[in-house]
Amino acid sequence: MAVRLGRLKKECQQLLESPPVGVSCWPEADDLTTFTAVIFGEEGTVYDGGVFKLEVEVPEKYPFQPPNVRFITKIYHPNIDSVGRICLDVLKLPPNGSWRPMHNLSSVLTSVRLLMASPNPNDPLMTDIAEEYQFKKTQYEATAREWTLKFAKSEDQCEKLSRAGSSKSEKRPLESEEKEEGKSLNKKTKS
Repeated sequence: MAVRLGRLKKECQQLLESPPVGVSCWPEADDLTTFTAVIFGEEGTVYDGGVFKLEVEVPEKYPFQPPNVRFITKIYHPNIDSVGRICLDVLKLPPNGSWRPMHNLSSVLTSVRLLMASPNPNDPLMTDIAEEYQFKKTQYEATAREWTLKFAKSEDQCEKLSRAGSSKSEKRPLESEEKEEGKSLNKKTKS
């Protein structure tokens, strides 16, 4: 548990200091089990200008098990189902997946963003959307753009997410760090 918590604190620092391109992520609580992430749709894709909210749950056996990541914002994509589950190798353990303990939240979210830009119709969660992507690409692109406009570009959503992200991502020590700092300050004043 201590190893997991220490690693997650380092990952939080990395996400704060050098977040992946087009991604923002912050913990929802000091126990570092649930994170909120935002992925900004890549320019030139059908998700361009969209702001997509995701939930990231970190299991107790992390980093030996991958985090559970799902979209909260609706998205039209062959590898993402109607409740936001994502079909992506890096989110699965071997032999079916490619998760390794060397991966981290940053690399996972980067992989999700890359999947958005380059769907994999050969391993779909939504077979009808995968077929549309392969055989009626213009129709797929029009629907994906329409969903992005409808679900990921509302002014209210963008405003809420940017406020939440900026307030959460401000450099704020975790409660455990505040307690440690308080103890060291008390020791100094007593000396």
